[in-house]
Amino acid sequence: MIIIPARVASSRFPNKVLAKIGNTPMVIKTAQAVQDISKVLIATDSQEVIEVAKDYGIEAVITSSSCQSGTDRIYEAATKLGVDEDEIILNVQADEPFIEKDVVKTLFDLTKKYTKNQDVIATTLYKSVDYNYANNPNLVKVVTTNQDLALYFSRSLIPYDRDKQNIDYKAHLGLYGFTYKKLKLFCQLPESNLEHIEKLEQLRILDNGYKIALAKVQSHSFGIDTKEDLEKALKFHKL
Repeated sequence: MIIIPARVASSRFPNKVLAKIGNTPMVIKTAQAVQDISKVLIATDSQEVIEVAKDYGIEAVITSSSCQSGTDRIYEAATKLGVDEDEIILNVQADEPFIEKDVVKTLFDLTKKYTKNQDVIATTLYKSVDYNYANNPNLVKVVTTNQDLALYFSRSLIPYDRDKQNIDYKAHLGLYGFTYKKLKLFCQLPESNLEHIEKLEQLRILDNGYKIALAKVQSHSFGIDTKEDLEKALKFHKL
C-alpha cells in the first residue's frame, strides 16, 4: 500500500499540494505516478483535498490536523483502514509528482527485505549529487555505513569535504517504507531533540537507537518545497 500524506498548511509553501502541474493538482499527479504499483491512498487534513481526490477517482481519508509529521498522518490513515501488522506501507510525499515507478519499486523491495529485521524500523532511498546540487538546505543529505545503513541525516553538507576532493553527496529522497507494526513503533518513540533542530522526523529513529536502511537509485525527481521549486517543476513538466 502507498499512502500519500497531504497537509495543506505548509509553512514554506501553503496549499502546495494543490498547486497545478500542468492541469493536474500536485498531489493527484503524485498519486497517478505510483498507482500502478500498489493501492494508493491520500491521507489529508483538508476536505478540499478529499473532494479533489474524489474528482480524480483516487481514494482519500481525512486525518487529524494535529498530526506532527507525515509519518504520523499515514499511521492514522493505516489504523483507520485496519491493515495487517505485516502490511508494507510506503510513504510517498505529495510533493514528488515526477517520482519514477522503478524508484518506488526499489523501495518496496528494500522494505520487504528488512521486514523481519527488528532493528531496522524504516527504509528509504538516496541518489548521488554533486556539490552544487547538494549545497541547499532544503535538500537533505545522508551519510551511511558500507552496508547503506544511515548514520545521520542533515540539511547541512555532510560529510565535510576537508581536503576538497570534489566528492559526491548522498541526497535523500523523501520516501519511506515500513510495515504497519514498525510504523506504529515509530509513532510511539519519544520525539528527538535532533529531530526538532534539523526538522527531520527520521532522526527520531536514529536517536532512539534503531536503524534506517537505504538503497541507491537513479532519479530525476525532486521535491517541491518552495514556489521557486514549483517554477522549476513547471519547466520540467514541459520537457
